[in-house]
This record gives sequence, structure tokens and C-alpha cells, in this order.
Amino acid sequence: LRAGSRLAASPLLAQRVRLPIAALAGARAAAPLSARATLDAVEDIDIDSVSYGFMASQAIFTGLEVGLFDAIAAAGDGGIGLAGLQATCSVSAPRLQTLITSLVALKSLHRATDGRYTLSPNTASFLVSSAKYYYGDYLRYQMGRQFYHRMGALPDVMTTGVAPSYASWFSDPEVAATYTRAQHNGSVATAKSLVKRLSFEGVSKMLDVGGGSGAFSYVFCERNAGLSSQVLELPEVCATGNGIKAEQKQIVQEAVSFVELDATSPDWPVQDAAFDMVLMSYISGSVPEPIIGALYANACKALKPGGRLIVHDFMVNDSLDGPSLGALWALQHVTVNADGLGLCPKEIIDRMGAAGFDASKCETMEMIHGMTKVVIARK
Repeated sequence: LRAGSRLAASPLLAQRVRLPIAALAGARAAAPLSARATLDAVEDIDIDSVSYGFMASQAIFTGLEVGLFDAIAAAGDGGIGLAGLQATCSVSAPRLQTLITSLVALKSLHRATDGRYTLSPNTASFLVSSAKYYYGDYLRYQMGRQFYHRMGALPDVMTTGVAPSYASWFSDPEVAATYTRAQHNGSVATAKSLVKRLSFEGVSKMLDVGGGSGAFSYVFCERNAGLSSQVLELPEVCATGNGIKAEQKQIVQEAVSFVELDATSPDWPVQDAAFDMVLMSYISGSVPEPIIGALYANACKALKPGGRLIVHDFMVNDSLDGPSLGALWALQHVTVNADGLGLCPKEIIDRMGAAGFDASKCETMEMIHGMTKVVIARK
């Protein structure tokens, strides 16, 4: 892919960002409402809390980087004191205490009267690497090392309209592989939630456009006997995806295939009217606005009559007043997709209708509460 090409932020490129975006999205599908509802629960902005929020997020990212949460979890219910954490985290200077105190103040850790530290319930569920719903790799690698720094460029991007493409971010195959794997666990969690809410009756062939590691395809095919899926992705991501596929059950390996997509071509390397379902997760908000309609038109061509296009992405409500995390994710995308569209169901449905779908029959449902939605269109 050429960084300056017409489709430099193509569906495939978007999925490379989905690398971790999704954990983004994935494991957090199980997070309790109270963990994410704070910004939407107030009537007026708390200026200091919002403005200083970047300090709090870095406390979480740094705790992950130094292994703090895993160290406390390994100590068991009795907790662990500062000396033990200094030894485990290999940081003996007073700054470790400063970090720990900030995490206690943020309610991520609890401090007993004897100075021993334990984890809060949310921290134990989502920030410990051995936990079922862990998505710390997403926070550590994508949010902490990647998007956090890009957001610093938002004022310049907003005034100039100049932002890097996703291509320049993941030109190193090793970096692409690291992020694709970090994204994979989160995507699996989201896929397990979504597969329960979709009907697969009569569905035997699926097209997973920009499917990253193939996480959605693996989950869908494992849960639905006889289903096969083609994942369209960039060559570098296909290579990593095939490696992850080799770790799946044999029946899943046989059902899922990767196809390299030439992102500079407006045509997909698939037959027309060959698929029962086309999935696009975290793509529509990651490409320039003019490309969205072309993606949906290609999906319509690829679907059999009666087939469904499933669009999953960060969205706000049609009223354009929230939820806050969906709105902030759209704003974050501006720093890497300056010509993109902030999504809401109406904007997606309008473009689905223009692409050949019956807009009057489109369905919308909440996916990750307060962040993502799913829009379903039928051909």
C-alpha cells in the first residue's frame, strides 16, 4: 500500500488499526456499566477531572507496563507491601510509591492499614493478564503507546486537516504482528458477544472485510457448523492472521481463509452474489468519508439476495449528544483519519440505502454499552 494512494485508509488499513482497537472493543463488552458511565452521568462538565484525565490514564498504562497489577494479583488475597512490589517491578526509587498512591486514589488499588495493597474488583477482572476478561494489552500497546501520543496532535489536525495514514503506523511487519496479536484477544471477546445476537440460519458463506487476525471469523465458524469465512486483509496482516489461525481448532482452520486485498483497487477479489453475510467491524469510522459508500456498495455486490451486511463500529446516538465514549473515540480517529466521518446509525443507514440496501429495513442494536453499535442491512 502506498501511503499517498487514493485508498491509503482503505478497509484493510482500518483493520490494521483494529489491531488493537477492538480489544478495544472486545473484552470490555463484559465490563460493568458503572465502569464506563461516569461522563454521561453528570449534568455539567467537571473541567478539572476531564482536563487532568490524561494523568490518570497514564497511571493505568504505567501500572501495566511495570507489571504492577499482575504482581499484586500473584500475592493473593492477603496483598503485598511496597518492598515486595519494588522487588517484583524492579523499581526501588520513591517514584513507585507515587504511582501506587495515585492508583489507590483512583480506586484501582486498595491500601490496608498495614500498608499492603490489593486490587479493586474491576482491576482484578480487566487489568490482570491471567483474568478471563483481560484487555490490558490493548490499553498498554494501543492506547498508551499509540493513540495517547496521537491525540496530542489533535489541535494541528483540526486546523490543517493533515494527519498520518494508518499505513505509516504499521509499515514494520513486526509492529503489525505485535498489535494484531494484542488486538486478537479483545476481538474474540466482542465476537463471542455478537455471535449470540445474530441469526445464522441459512448462512454458509461469510466475508470478513478487513478482519485483522480473523477473530470474528474464528468465533463465528466455531459456533456455526458448516459456516466458512474469507478474511480480506493486507498482506502483512494476512501473514500474522494465518499464524493465529494455526492455533485454532482444526475445524476452524479449515473453515477460515485469508485473501490479500489490493487496497489501491476499488474492486474486491471475490465473486459477486457469493456470500450470505458481509462483516465490517471498526472500518467505517477508520476510512475517509467518501470511501464508506464504496465499501457498502462492494458489500452489496458480494452478497446474495437476502444477504446481510453487518457494520459494527464506534457510534454516537442519532441525536448527536452522546454517549461520551463513543464521541471521544470518533474524535480520536480524527488524528489518524482527518477526512473521516463521526458515525451514528442514521449516517450509516443513509449510505447503506444509497449503496443498494433497503434502508427502511435496517436494524440497529447496542453492542458495547456506551461505545459501539451494530447496524444490519439486507440486500
